[in-house]
Amino acid sequence: MVYKSDIPNLQTLVVFEASARLLSFTAAARTLNTTQSAVSQQMKALENELGVMLFRRIYRGVELTDEGQMLLETTQSSLNEIRDVLRKIKRKKAAKRIIFATDFAFASYWLMPVLAKFRQQYPEIDIRIETSQHHIDLVDSESDIAILFGDGNYQGYHSEKLLSEEVYPVYSPKLFSKDISLSSISALTSAPLLKLNADMGQKWMTWEGLFQAHHGGWSRPDSLMEFDNYTLVVQAAIGGQGVALGWAPLLDDFIASGVLVARKEFTLTSDRGYYMVTSLQRDLSPEVRTFVDWIKHRDEI
Repeated sequence: MVYKSDIPNLQTLVVFEASARLLSFTAAARTLNTTQSAVSQQMKALENELGVMLFRRIYRGVELTDEGQMLLETTQSSLNEIRDVLRKIKRKKAAKRIIFATDFAFASYWLMPVLAKFRQQYPEIDIRIETSQHHIDLVDSESDIAILFGDGNYQGYHSEKLLSEEVYPVYSPKLFSKDISLSSISALTSAPLLKLNADMGQKWMTWEGLFQAHHGGWSRPDSLMEFDNYTLVVQAAIGGQGVALGWAPLLDDFIASGVLVARKEFTLTSDRGYYMVTSLQRDLSPEVRTFVDWIKHRDEI
């Protein structure tokens, strides 16, 4: 617990930060729209309160003592953090909005079509989507809802599974000639394999895992294309450049329209999947509650 007597008042620290940053009481006064004498008096009072010198008065300015430099670094960090939090609070109060954080492929192939239907019913709720191809830091993220691929274990957060992991090979119908037999998974290696690279693929299903599950005896194919972006994997498959792993139901529209062929007889599932993740440390806004309820019952609508 912090008592009033433990720290100077906030306005004094604001004046100190400006004075220390600009190394001038006159410049600080100009920035803060006050007088040089008022700034000087406040800094003298602060030094008396702390019992140390924070400034060395020199010709045409001031210099920081070691104690002054220490206080400046902490004050700037704290004031910046307070400013950022206040901005977040004001933004949330100003608009009915939901901020989502997820990976780019999920946003493109699943979230965007779902949100189009949601906004038809709730046009007054603004939507912001933040995407990343790498790990999403839940602590630093401003998101109200994160949709993450994993096992659902996120300490300090509530998670609900949206989609289970279900994977099968997909490719363009123009990739193989009609007289080629594709009765075994090993036959697919007659074409280049399109692979999500190790950085992104380590927690996802891999070609190695799929071949082993179907007794295909994995060995590196003659032709392999690697990507660190699943959207590029999909585009390469659509372009007829090779065989990709398709995650259901992200590619359902491409399969239904005939743009991609799905070999579902080689399907592999796992306990992982996409989870809707929300913080346990703060109450859900009415807008977030509306979406969570809607997504749970969307098939009934």
